[in-house]
Amino acid sequence: MRARRVGLLLASVGLLSAALYLALGTFSAGAATSPAAPAGSTSSATDGTSDPAQVAAGEQLFLTGCVSCHGVDGAGTDLGPSLASSGAAFADFMLRTGRMPMAGPANQAPQKPPAYGDAEIKALVAYVASIGQGPAIPDVQPDKGDLAEGSQLYLANCAACHNASGIGGALSYGNHAPSLSSVGATQIGEAMLVGPGQMPVFGPSTFSAEQVNSIARYVGYLQEPDHPGGLRLGSAGPVPEGFVAWLLGLGGLLLLAGWITREHA
Repeated sequence: MRARRVGLLLASVGLLSAALYLALGTFSAGAATSPAAPAGSTSSATDGTSDPAQVAAGEQLFLTGCVSCHGVDGAGTDLGPSLASSGAAFADFMLRTGRMPMAGPANQAPQKPPAYGDAEIKALVAYVASIGQGPAIPDVQPDKGDLAEGSQLYLANCAACHNASGIGGALSYGNHAPSLSSVGATQIGEAMLVGPGQMPVFGPSTFSAEQVNSIARYVGYLQEPDHPGGLRLGSAGPVPEGFVAWLLGLGGLLLLAGWITREHA
């Protein structure tokens, strides 16, 4: 009987320790201000999108892999939209995140590994940019952004769809806001410029280049956040993590109370 009580006591202490560990970890993660290494810009910055040789190479790739949906000269078909106003930013974003090419029409283009190499993407981007007017690839420099400002801007404008921890979330009509766990800084700036899918367009009139840098830096922090003394629990956020801590804590207290009352019964 005594061994059983000792076991209950040890179990209670273990549960209470786990609850305290999780609670302190959740609080520390929410209060941390030390920035992680900012997300580096990908190799998507393309110089010379007007280079005739690069445009010609991109046209050949376009005629092989894109024309069936987007039509000759990117005019669009029933299977794909016109690219006349897409610009380099849209083409680069869709190609580098693997959203294009698609196997067939879909409600939302899924993210997947890129189908083309870096040189091929640059050529295709150059060709799409030559079709018409559209936003250029932004020069996003997260190391020049402010982490605190990025946090405020992200929570005010992005967290409602992408979740406070950047893990994504459900939208209307079966769509979803994708996770930001692996997106590069340049693609963040591109998505803000072109508004892929249901995402609004956050152009230069909405955010300055410095603010884009700050948002990119904060998203980079979300990808590798500080977790001093706590468990991530899938980065589900402070509410579910706190609930787990309370659940374990209350469970431990109930076990301890049961042991004490039984000891003195």
